[in-house]
Amino acid sequence: MNQVEPSIIERLKTSFDPDDAVSLLQRSVRCPSVTGNEAAYAALLAEELRAIGAEHVTVRDFEPGRPNVWGIRRGREGGGHLLVVGHTDTVHVRNWNDQWAGTERENPFGAALIDGAIWGRGTSDMKAGICTALSAVRLLDRAGIPIDPTITFAFVGDEESGETGSGISAGVRAFAELLNTGEVERPDFAIYAEPTMLNICPAHMGFFIGDVKVIGRPAYFGVPELGVDALRATHAMLSAIWQYSERFKIKPAHPLIGHGFVLVTSIGGGGSIAVPGECGFSYICKVPPGDTLDAIQSDIEATIKGAIQDPEITVAFSYPARRDHAIGGTPFESPSDIEPVRRLRETIKALRPDRGQIEAVPGWSELPFFSALGVPGVYWAPGDVRICHTPKENVNLQDYTDGVVVFAAYLAGAAVRV
Repeated sequence: MNQVEPSIIERLKTSFDPDDAVSLLQRSVRCPSVTGNEAAYAALLAEELRAIGAEHVTVRDFEPGRPNVWGIRRGREGGGHLLVVGHTDTVHVRNWNDQWAGTERENPFGAALIDGAIWGRGTSDMKAGICTALSAVRLLDRAGIPIDPTITFAFVGDEESGETGSGISAGVRAFAELLNTGEVERPDFAIYAEPTMLNICPAHMGFFIGDVKVIGRPAYFGVPELGVDALRATHAMLSAIWQYSERFKIKPAHPLIGHGFVLVTSIGGGGSIAVPGECGFSYICKVPPGDTLDAIQSDIEATIKGAIQDPEITVAFSYPARRDHAIGGTPFESPSDIEPVRRLRETIKALRPDRGQIEAVPGWSELPFFSALGVPGVYWAPGDVRICHTPKENVNLQDYTDGVVVFAAYLAGAAVRV
């Protein structure tokens, strides 16, 4: 079994300047980059890439005024090629001030250091991950240890959803196309710096969101026989969807993802003292690896149509959350027993025996764009996904600084011996 050379870890710890790494993260958080407004942070990252000696640093719009940034730091010849990916955008900060008014945490972009954690929007999701990778290269240079793999850093926008007209992975789609056409060299392996608490995530669910419009005919309540009740028809459809969701449990659970399901997330409709002529509802479907979005979409549409009892009821379907698929995001699973993953796990365990577990991301992110090109990968970084997108977003300082040392040791390559 491979083992990480302890002297490398100790050498890196001796050379590490945690204040420098913390400063980079605080500067990142203090540069707001809510989805749609990523340009300032992309410019900051371009300067950081140049500062660590990256070549061919490029800032290019994937949509007007919304740039991606990438660059290459050369490693030793024959050392392989690693892609480090991070998204530059964060979710909004609505309700943050209500939670923290009058406290040190009041400014969502203040990057306050409190009780061993850095607070603010983007700390966990995912500026800590981006800064971990950049600080790891700085650490290796300071320690005089050469980098083993050539590293392409790619920082993309538009990963987060929630802002009107955005959040469809436009940034990563544009960058993946550069790999596909050969404009950017294709890597051997990818690490996407989503928050995993330093555990390794080689899988995640697929998903799609469905909006269903149910159309009947309104009528005054005194003559209900003249109407076609869309709300009553919707009730039958919802019951059918919940029964369909239960059938997922008949299949064997995926070892990391578990069972799929369909969750109804909203409903609206009704009339003013009248038979409701329209109703609408939305659902989200969790799709484990092994199932396809197309097959389940077809099943759900058939289930909804099959619940219609009145021939005058009609339904219309729409799918608003396009990612790497026309209606959503596909499931992802990458091998967890390949050499880059084994070595990453061993390196983590050398410094943090409590971390490095193989888990699944409890959501969806963008590695499917790269797996479609034949590039395996995992999600890995400090940060806790459970508090992302909330006014409690922070990153544990020990996890962040340990992550820098771990990633530096991983990039050293020579730290691993038989």
